[in-house]
This record gives sequence, C-alpha cells and structure tokens, in this order.
Amino acid sequence: MKKVISVLVIIVTVALVAFGIFGTQPKQEYIRIHVRANSNESIDQNVKYEIKDEIVSYLIPYISTCETREDFVAVINQNLDKIDEVAEEVLRNRGFSYGANVKFCQEQFPTRSYDSVVLESGIYDSLIVELGSGEGDNWWCVVYPPLCFVSNNSQDILYKSRILEILKSILG
Repeated sequence: MKKVISVLVIIVTVALVAFGIFGTQPKQEYIRIHVRANSNESIDQNVKYEIKDEIVSYLIPYISTCETREDFVAVINQNLDKIDEVAEEVLRNRGFSYGANVKFCQEQFPTRSYDSVVLESGIYDSLIVELGSGEGDNWWCVVYPPLCFVSNNSQDILYKSRILEILKSILG
C-alpha cells in the first residue's frame, strides 16, 4: 500500500509541476518594461509618460540591431546606468525632488493583455524604472519581442524588429 501511495504522490507532484501549480518558472520568451510612477497625482503620472518616451527614444537605436533575446538582455544590462541617467535628468529638469531607481530583474506579474497578446501571470525578466516611491499607477509593455515601442504623444517612433525581418527573408 505504501508503494501505491508513494507512486500516486509522485505522479500528482509531477502533474502539478507540469501544469505550473507548484512554483512559477520565469516566462523566458518575453521581457517586460514597467515605469512606476511616484503617485497617482497628475504631475507624477505625466512625468512617468515623459520618462517612458525618453527611455524608449534612448533604447531604440541600441535594440533595433538586436537579433536575439540574449542580444537584447546584453544591451539592457550594458545601458542600465544610462537609462537611470535619462530618468534622473527628466526628473531634475522638471524640478522633482525624488529620483529614479532602474534595475533589470525577474518579477512576478499578474495576467495582462496587450492588443491580441495575453501574458499569463508569472515571473518575467523586466526592466523596472521606479520613480520616487513607485506607489502610483505604472506604464507597462513588452519590449521583447517588441510589442510596444510607440510613443503615446507622437507617431514618429518606429521600431523595426530584426527577428521579423529575418523571418520574412527566410519565408519569402
């Protein structure tokens, strides 16, 4: 009887792990970006979008040449200090007394949708830009594969996906 129970416990454990019930594995296919505002006051929300636009403008020339996810991760890691400088400069120029904290890490996120893409809850590699206390509403998107590098304020930012270009050249 002990063998039967042991086998059942092993089978149930394997099934739970396979279906993601025990522990959450990182969602390695996506990289997210979150710009977290200091508060929900309009001034903090407005600067959040301005910082998002400046970071996107800064990153586009670097990531437009990335051909793999690993290339993208390397570019982000190599530019963390500069991304922080971009956010800090906007805050300083607008007279804010709080600063920014930028990091690339794995974080747990709830299920979210972006156009026709649904990102299930789980752990994602993420570029986090926390402004001040980071307690306000955030702007988020998927930066790999590129789903969101479009400015809210203008139509002049164009992101070209090298992966899509490679696939088109292969598939004709």
